[in-house]
Amino acid sequence: MSLRVVVVDDQALVRAGFRMILEAEPDLLVAGEAGDGAEAVSVVGRTRPDVVLMDVRMPGTDGIEATRRILDSRGAAPRVIMLTTFDMDEYVYDALRAGASGFLLKDVPPEQLVDGIRAVAKGESLLSPVITQRMIEAFLDHPPRSARAVGADGLEMLTAREREVLLLLGGGLSNAEIAAELVVSETTVKTHVARVLMKLGLRDRVQAVIYAYESGLLRTGTR
Repeated sequence: MSLRVVVVDDQALVRAGFRMILEAEPDLLVAGEAGDGAEAVSVVGRTRPDVVLMDVRMPGTDGIEATRRILDSRGAAPRVIMLTTFDMDEYVYDALRAGASGFLLKDVPPEQLVDGIRAVAKGESLLSPVITQRMIEAFLDHPPRSARAVGADGLEMLTAREREVLLLLGGGLSNAEIAAELVVSETTVKTHVARVLMKLGLRDRVQAVIYAYESGLLRTGTR
């Protein structure tokens, strides 16, 4: 089964470039294209893709608002990868709050682009530890206007080990890296991550990252 992808960018040449890269892969299919956010919502609703490559900055309805509308709609929601020009785009936080599963630079090498699409389709996130840490530091110094403070009450539902796992998730660590840090198996980490997401009502790891510092856990953590 091919992964269905919708490419959203206001520049036709950019869309053509991504289409050429994706259609060279046997397991990827470009199901549609859109030149702005409003069109993206319509195309996604009509084509039901697995993954959306969404430009952040577009005239009219931008990528963040389009992502909100897509993920708030009924039916199976696709995974959304935000496309940015700079690795700390000022809109990255808002994009993640809207429900994006991570982001890629527009000039990412083709192999990283296709690997990223496959990873997100499997439920993984595209948020490297370096970028995560920089985003957290920026948030703590100057919280974005859109930041939604959450109560720390949810943390009381977690065991001590689950809090450790959430803290490490907040630092952007992978399951393998968390396993090494805690000296446990990767299978055990997967179980802890699943329980953390379930108890806190979070959809994925990206939401866990946001929760970790909006709840204040990272302010008081040791990392």
